[in-house]
Amino acid sequence: MEKYQVRAVFDDRTITVYQAYSPAIADAALAAGTFVPPFKRERMTWIKPSFLWMMYRCGYATKPGQERVLAIRITREGFQWALDHSCPSSPGDLDHAEWKRRLRTSPVRVQWDPERGLKHQALPHRSLQVGLSGEAVDHYVDRWIVDLADVTSLARSIGEAVRAGDLAAAEAALPPERPYP
Repeated sequence: MEKYQVRAVFDDRTITVYQAYSPAIADAALAAGTFVPPFKRERMTWIKPSFLWMMYRCGYATKPGQERVLAIRITREGFQWALDHSCPSSPGDLDHAEWKRRLRTSPVRVQWDPERGLKHQALPHRSLQVGLSGEAVDHYVDRWIVDLADVTSLARSIGEAVRAGDLAAAEAALPPERPYP
């Protein structure tokens, strides 16, 4: 497996990303079919193609303010726009001055964090997170979202299986992610 690999649920037209929110934000988004207040467009919002990284971040939908997990299908065209307009969260191999310039002008941040296993252990490959701000949030909310689904019960049932030591059941319930081209 490649060290840097986007793994996701996707089809010819869409890619699924995950976010965890408070019940107030999740309920409003599900009712509207997109993000509406109390969601704040002014804040950077991070989307994650990896279900297990989202589970690590939200503790299988148990952390305060992250009790609800949404699966958001967005257009692949929108996802590509985000990647094309992104800047890494840290300079890496970029010239520091060039990175600072890109950081100021880019509405999207990308970072590669260790992918996580069912027990939240770090795996040897990296998982992509995409931070949207400014015009990228507007595109996301107004143009890219195809639909939203509440996957909180799935998150919690997988977490319960992990805590009970039934890793086979937990693994079998995971969304069918595969390498994204």
